[in-house]
Amino acid sequence: MSTASFDFTGQRILVTGASSGIGWAVAYHLMGAGAQVYAMGRDAQALEKLAGQGCHIVRVDMADSAALTAQLALLPPLHGLVNCAGIALLEAADAVTAEGFDQVMAVNVRAAALVAAAVARGMITAGVAGSIVNVSSQASLVALDDHLAYCASKAAMDAMTRVQCGEWGKHGIRVNSVNPTVTLTPMAVQVWSKPAKRDPALAGIPLGRFAETDEVAGPILFLLSDAASMISGVALPIDGGYTSR
Repeated sequence: MSTASFDFTGQRILVTGASSGIGWAVAYHLMGAGAQVYAMGRDAQALEKLAGQGCHIVRVDMADSAALTAQLALLPPLHGLVNCAGIALLEAADAVTAEGFDQVMAVNVRAAALVAAAVARGMITAGVAGSIVNVSSQASLVALDDHLAYCASKAAMDAMTRVQCGEWGKHGIRVNSVNPTVTLTPMAVQVWSKPAKRDPALAGIPLGRFAETDEVAGPILFLLSDAASMISGVALPIDGGYTSR
């Protein structure tokens, strides 16, 4: 993906979940477009690689709300946020556990809400009309077997996006979600490489393939940019048409 269409020079943008996958791609492309990127995640080695490319790194366990709150208090006022940190714990609907459900919700919903709240307060205080992008999933829009907690968490994220859009719009803050299909991070390549799992999923995607990380990063940069200055409160599928059926 070319970053030539975007200019984030002088803008400070926080990317959570930046140590891998979509978050890594977003951080990388934001740096290429001139942004000062604050990369938040758990993987120290991966974060150090981003630091070597110019990112400010914030190492924290997103599920630890006290540690997360403390780290957020140290950040300067921001112009943008990409809430990309997330986990998936696969359990069937009749096998869901309290521990698993709470674990998924703590990272995918609670942490995302706390981060967005802290960033929005900073924007409001500084008078910044910023942009927040919550990375949701097609799992919020359709039922996926063995994904009860994950589907619920992403549906909650989309609902959170609408509330944040409504409350913060008067301050000029835009809030949107993106809802990707399976995205070919290194872990996803392993998980979805077996034909028995891969082929039925691909059959449901009109474009006939999964997404690349850059194909998700591009729409995120668009929503962060002034090109999307009148877009707020949307949940944008990036799924090759999967949810159109």
